Amino acid sequence: MDISIVVPVYNEEESLPELREWIDKVLSRHSYRYEVIMVDDGSSDSSWKVIGELASGHKEVRGIRFQRNYGKAAALHTAFQAASGEVVITMDADLQDSPEEVPEMTRMIMEEGYDLVSGWKKKRHDPLSKRIPSKFYNWFARKVSGIGLHDFNCGLKAYRKAVVKSIEVYGDMHRYMPFLAKKAGFSRIGEKVVQHQKRKYGVTKYGIKRFIIGYLDMISISFMSRFGKRPMHLFGTFGTLMFLVGFFSAAWLGGQKMVYSVKGIAMHRVTESPYFYLALAAMIIGTQLFLAGFLGELISRSSSDRNSYLVEEKINF
Repeated sequence: MDISIVVPVYNEEESLPELREWIDKVLSRHSYRYEVIMVDDGSSDSSWKVIGELASGHKEVRGIRFQRNYGKAAALHTAFQAASGEVVITMDADLQDSPEEVPEMTRMIMEEGYDLVSGWKKKRHDPLSKRIPSKFYNWFARKVSGIGLHDFNCGLKAYRKAVVKSIEVYGDMHRYMPFLAKKAGFSRIGEKVVQHQKRKYGVTKYGIKRFIIGYLDMISISFMSRFGKRPMHLFGTFGTLMFLVGFFSAAWLGGQKMVYSVKGIAMHRVTESPYFYLALAAMIIGTQLFLAGFLGELISRSSSDRNSYLVEEKINF
């Protein structure tokens, strides 16, 4: 199999037949052997019925249906596990991502040696209220991740098969696939300007909540990539420093009291000094941080079930 095209679907019944026809027209023209994996993420419309009809008439279409809505990351992760193509392409089901870009992105993976090629919607057909926050979000993502992409959240991306089989996508981390790939050792990350289509059917699934969540996820993934497997390195370090600061501060107050007592100099009791309680608080906080790191180490060694999704039905698997 040359190419696997992964399409997360959520209430996109109108666009699916046109998308399949468009994909087939482009890839058949280039004689690619391909499959289209459509993941119905708990749609409430007739999307699954449409996928079934497409799969019955076209053997290259495969379908996965979730019992309920888990989110785009869940759909991508499940499809990645099923994909068999040497190049895996992701695109949205709303026809805003153009299949015409697939051959060139595939060439960049196969011939130029990229591990991942991300689309860049340089000219976007979105309202200003969406474009301005997106620019800030992408600027922030570049600074934190160190990856010079202009459009992290573009749904149109191409991956080498080894990439999607090696990384774990969960929560809302689909926005940071390049970051996840880089942390997994796939550093050959490229970018291609892609055509962004105007929305033809339905309404956007994203609102202002997406940008707030995106910012928090960026902080989360940055932390997890550095300390997720070794929480003691962070919490243990800060905990030890806090405890030592508190301990030596308390020791200094105690030593000062002893010296003053020997010399007969009047001095308030140590417990009357506010610095004593600051030192005590520092030792308590330091101990708690150290224990948090220790417990984190124990938890990190336990198996995770965050990618256990209930698949209701499959087609052509």
